[in-house]
Amino acid sequence: MIETAAQISSQVSPEAATAFTAAMATTASATLIGKGLATTSLFGAAIGEGYLIGKALEAMGRNPEMSGELFTRMIIGVAMAESSAIYALVLFFLI
Repeated sequence: MIETAAQISSQVSPEAATAFTAAMATTASATLIGKGLATTSLFGAAIGEGYLIGKALEAMGRNPEMSGELFTRMIIGVAMAESSAIYALVLFFLI
């Protein structure tokens, strides 16, 4: 059975309960910092994908004959950028 900090603190000395509560607070804050960093990487992937697609469309507008080859390479680049975002999302939920 999982015990809460209040249940454990009632069973041990006040000094040990204070140390245990401080350790739980430190762990919780580290978890939130990790989730924030994972969220920041999601924003970076979204910005990168937008930049990549925008530049590919700009290149297609300047040289329409190459649009088929550019589109294929753009899709591959977007898939690679999206995979890093998916890894960050999985990491967010694992933390």
